[in-house]
Amino acid sequence: MREFLHDVPAARVIFGAGAVRRVPDEVARLGARRVLLIAGSHERGTADELATALGPLLADRIGEVAMHVPAEVAGRATERATRGGADLLVAVGGGSAVGLAKAVALDTGLPILAVPTTYAGSELSPLWGRTEGGRKITGRDRAVLPRTVVYDAELTVSLPPGTSAASGMNAMAHLVEGMYAPDASPVTALLAEEGIRTLAGALPRVVAAPADLGARADALYGAWLGSSVLGTASMGLHHRMCHVLGGAYGLPHAGTHAALLPYVVAFVAPAVPAAIVRVARSLGATDPALALWELAGRIGAPTSLAAVGFDPGRIAEAARLILDGRPIHPRFAGEPALRALLHAAHAGSPPHA
Repeated sequence: MREFLHDVPAARVIFGAGAVRRVPDEVARLGARRVLLIAGSHERGTADELATALGPLLADRIGEVAMHVPAEVAGRATERATRGGADLLVAVGGGSAVGLAKAVALDTGLPILAVPTTYAGSELSPLWGRTEGGRKITGRDRAVLPRTVVYDAELTVSLPPGTSAASGMNAMAHLVEGMYAPDASPVTALLAEEGIRTLAGALPRVVAAPADLGARADALYGAWLGSSVLGTASMGLHHRMCHVLGGAYGLPHAGTHAALLPYVVAFVAPAVPAAIVRVARSLGATDPALALWELAGRIGAPTSLAAVGFDPGRIAEAARLILDGRPIHPRFAGEPALRALLHAAHAGSPPHA
């Protein structure tokens, strides 16, 4: 008899071309009077337009956004939010901007309105993370889940093809790991299948024609599904490895996801055969690990840890750090197995599930 638990964190989603123009109305709907706007340098133009549209509701702007959310950056942002009397955080950008808003929300309880401009996918999840002392610390808290998420494909058109590719593979990782999560439900699996299929079809089109708004909208739709899965299903070995490598060695978050995912899928496949069959079916392939590796190569995303600058001399150390978090799902990996996995991912040879 089938049994499952489907626990969905609630968030309001607005999806469509030009949807960013609805942000002031959403701010009013949330009853905010003092908005702290968080946006990195790449989103400065959009942030300038939002600042003008918000007018007197804008209390402050933060442009200091950094990958993996360093604790000192989060601390300064929290101080400014408190000092300025902010009652709403509006985050515009990728995972770093949304992640910074989440760090502030975790410390202050302030609500978030997120406007993602990449495919990173953290915006619909209660996951938060920050880096302290060379280690990335993560957790789950519904206080950091944005109240509203505004998806506007027009904001992703300026995303360079290489960044789009890596970011899209990051979203793909949410979908793939969600397929075999211990708390996955039939709905989670359906969302994951649809997301994998959509992203696999959209990302090559995005890279081939970055200004194709239809392709961008499809990729953003796939990323939204990935974020939904991330918000309801716990992630496993792959995400633990990415967080450790990113936090300890300063590797690019999305690129590390792209480089590792095929190798982790090959490793976990014997433990979750039914889920792997569904991943393969969604990709239109018989070997999902190889298909993911080939997709990354076709769109110009990293296909090895060497490509993202990981030093193979740190493999033994990295394996120990990964084990510190006791990643047992979906297949336990002892230190020798982790070292072998990291060596394979660094070499970049075709993986096989």
